[in-house]
Amino acid sequence: MNRPEAQPPDIHSESFLHSLMRRQLKLSIASALTFLLALLGLPLANYFLPDLMATRFAGFTLTWLVLGVLFFPFVWIISYVFIRRSIALEKSEVDEVNRRDAEAPR
Repeated sequence: MNRPEAQPPDIHSESFLHSLMRRQLKLSIASALTFLLALLGLPLANYFLPDLMATRFAGFTLTWLVLGVLFFPFVWIISYVFIRRSIALEKSEVDEVNRRDAEAPR
């Protein structure tokens, strides 16, 4: 008797895509909140800590150093972490589907 051939895991199923999208949404929200914290943190620091933010470093006030020099690397770091974690989420979901498929009775 011929045994049916094992089907590859369906990584395009509704449940797989919903699970992946839910985890990536959480990652997106965390990244957006981190960005907003940095974006709104500078004006708040200027308002609540004016003496500290007026301190000079390398010819710049701390406000301009953060805004002009440190802000862009911070955004790049957020982007890098987002991309790495997003790829890791996709790989973990595929691994989970593969594991469930391997454990399923044939």
